[in-house]
Amino acid sequence: MELHDLKIHILGIAGTFMGGVAALAREAGVEVEGSDQAVYPPMSTQLERLGIGLHQGYQPAHIAGDADLVVIGNALSRGNAAVEAVLDAGRAYSSGAQWLAEHVLPGRTTLAVAGTHGKTTTSTILAWLLQTAGRDCGFLIGGVAEDFGVSARLGSDPLFVVEADEYDTAFFDKRSKFVHYRPRVAILNNLEYDHADIFPDLASIQRQFHHLVRTVPGGGRLVVNGEDPHLAEVLAMGCWTPVDRFGIDGEFEWNARLIEADGRAFEVVHRGRSLGEVRWPLLGRHNVMNALAAIAACHAAGVDPQPLLPALAQFRSVKRRMEQVGEIDGIRVYDDFAHHPTAIATTLAGLRASVGDARIVVAMEPRSNSMRLGAHADGLAPSLDAADAVVFLHRPELAWDAGRVVQSVRGQAFAVPDADTLMATLGALVEPGDHVVFMSNGGFDGAPRRFVAMLQARRAAPPG
Repeated sequence: MELHDLKIHILGIAGTFMGGVAALAREAGVEVEGSDQAVYPPMSTQLERLGIGLHQGYQPAHIAGDADLVVIGNALSRGNAAVEAVLDAGRAYSSGAQWLAEHVLPGRTTLAVAGTHGKTTTSTILAWLLQTAGRDCGFLIGGVAEDFGVSARLGSDPLFVVEADEYDTAFFDKRSKFVHYRPRVAILNNLEYDHADIFPDLASIQRQFHHLVRTVPGGGRLVVNGEDPHLAEVLAMGCWTPVDRFGIDGEFEWNARLIEADGRAFEVVHRGRSLGEVRWPLLGRHNVMNALAAIAACHAAGVDPQPLLPALAQFRSVKRRMEQVGEIDGIRVYDDFAHHPTAIATTLAGLRASVGDARIVVAMEPRSNSMRLGAHADGLAPSLDAADAVVFLHRPELAWDAGRVVQSVRGQAFAVPDADTLMATLGALVEPGDHVVFMSNGGFDGAPRRFVAMLQARRAAPPG
């Protein structure tokens, strides 16, 4: 059966990965519908624009009787009503990663971007550079790229960029998603302990990364963060592919030399030869590393990156990656996806280097599974050292005491029980000149834009 004759239902369709799968399927002519427990922008906006029917909640009745296949996201498990209905009826089902591997990647040259942090930004930079080179590459990115307006597209070029997630594939396939992709070029951006709900320790994540390394052919290329000792240990398990290492001010195949401390300007050096300077809007050392990885991957794919460097000046990144959502009375408000202590620290360090002594106020929703389980509780307070004030949304399901973290934060810190109280607390805290950063990998009850609206209403209110 041809793809354009198929009808599929996607369970967990509003997730960043599954939403991308939905977009690719729709572009290929598949009739797509789906359901999810939490449907919120920007993914819901993308899906609605594509004409994909969305259902709130996992009800068996939402799955059309004439659907040829049910694609099941990794957020769903046994006991879920929709999953049980699919199994009981003997319906055909697949995972999102498997569907991608079987229907999109065959015949393509896959460039996979893996790592604990920076996958989405690095994937977007790579796709942007390839497009600048005139390559209509396909991609699946874990977020809606500002420069493309979508999180995924098929493209007409053989090159396909995929964000390669180490999280598990589905309830019936506990391998990491990225083992399905069999890339020719793989970026290993960094590796830290995360996903405490499925990985007991760092070594178990390293084994999954080594499974990815095993799939890259000898004629391909591994682009590896040369500063990361955990990735060096992965390669020491066995490597059959040429390796290009990257880093800042190091002795690697690819180096960046910071021109500005906040990362807005840097020089790219390949094997001792300067390729030129990058001046762009992104902040932070971590984003310089992301750019360097993407530049090296371009080269590994046979695309000369040197003439592409000026294009990064127009790069606009991804929604919810330090996305400025408003500025009211000199108060700048950002929406950011950071949810791991390292990502929080590097993001805030980049902002601090840019804004100098201006106040940074952070609103945080500890929402990732690792955060909720307390796996990062000890590292959370130090990661917030660059902030002057922090407000934690301490939901009832949080398995650890945010009060202990609040007491350890360098600046002012508060724990609040709900989004409304968070708004009120922030409203009393902020003043002109502040930079307010909302950090969550979930919907955060729409808090960033609600806060902007609150500031607008406050400005419009008559004095007194």
